[in-house]
Amino acid sequence: MFEYFYNEIFRKTIIAFGTLFNGMEIQQEGSVTRVPLAYGPTQKFLARIEQSPDLNKPTAITLPRMSFEFTGLTYDASRKVTTTQQFTVKDPNDGKVVKKAFMPVPYSMQFELSIMCKLNDDALQIVEQILPYFQPAYNLSVKLVETIKEKRDIPVILESVTMDDQYEGDFSTRRVLLYTLRFSAKTYLFGPVSTATSDIIKKTSINYLAGGSKSTERDVTYSVTPRALRSYKGEVLTNLSSDIGLTETVINVNSDSDIVLKKYIEIDGEEMFVTSKSNNTITVERGADNTTAVSHLTGAEVKSIDYDTAASGLGEDSDLIEFGDDFGFDGSYSSGVG
Repeated sequence: MFEYFYNEIFRKTIIAFGTLFNGMEIQQEGSVTRVPLAYGPTQKFLARIEQSPDLNKPTAITLPRMSFEFTGLTYDASRKVTTTQQFTVKDPNDGKVVKKAFMPVPYSMQFELSIMCKLNDDALQIVEQILPYFQPAYNLSVKLVETIKEKRDIPVILESVTMDDQYEGDFSTRRVLLYTLRFSAKTYLFGPVSTATSDIIKKTSINYLAGGSKSTERDVTYSVTPRALRSYKGEVLTNLSSDIGLTETVINVNSDSDIVLKKYIEIDGEEMFVTSKSNNTITVERGADNTTAVSHLTGAEVKSIDYDTAASGLGEDSDLIEFGDDFGFDGSYSSGVG
């Protein structure tokens, strides 16, 4: 607990929210004016206007303009899921590595968008360009966790719209019409992401014991390991010397010298089990492990599956099975007498 991590979720959500209103335009006397947008509290801009009310000064803040800020954070229990549940994904940068993380925690981020204008028509143009998109929510797609490419839709809900006319004081006081739009963004916070590759079970063994209450007369162990359904290494053993149909089990190849009996091969995505071979002709079981039997043309590559053993004890192709891939099982028995 409390290991360092930083997914930048708050920062990404704030940027995504601000991007919604960037590039807003209004028309003034036939010309199009772009409304500037900045992050910061509204009172900061109002104070700046009050200190420099002279419109002729080049340093004066021009109106209209918009500002937004992140104002609060609340836990959203209505979107809560099991806190101990984890999910795994394939590393987008390395298909052999599997990442894991706990389910995200739901939080709602509160935002305020302030629209400051001198003329009410300017403010109405801006507000009318915003409101139709919120009924009352607008979904933002945000990539929350870069390391696992976790992308989620964040509903941004319009909570309220208020208007305040800051026209007070003498004739020289600069008038500011202030519209405030309050939003709530339903985001998710993820914890640290760790590697789960070592947690993947590659072998399962079940022991059966038979005998009396005082002694074991027989001990049987059944072990199961995953088996690849395709050639990950892409090692080509030979090529077809003639076409084969959907149901043919006798196949002619250019050479059967590298083909091993009781092993699996792959031809154009179809897995086959070799039962015999003779004079460059092999007999196979088609569509092994529920792969689809299809027709194959002369010259198609015959690829090996698990002809060699990796350091892990699995076949080299089985050792390369990626997270999310389909795979079969190899089982073996061992027994002993007590």
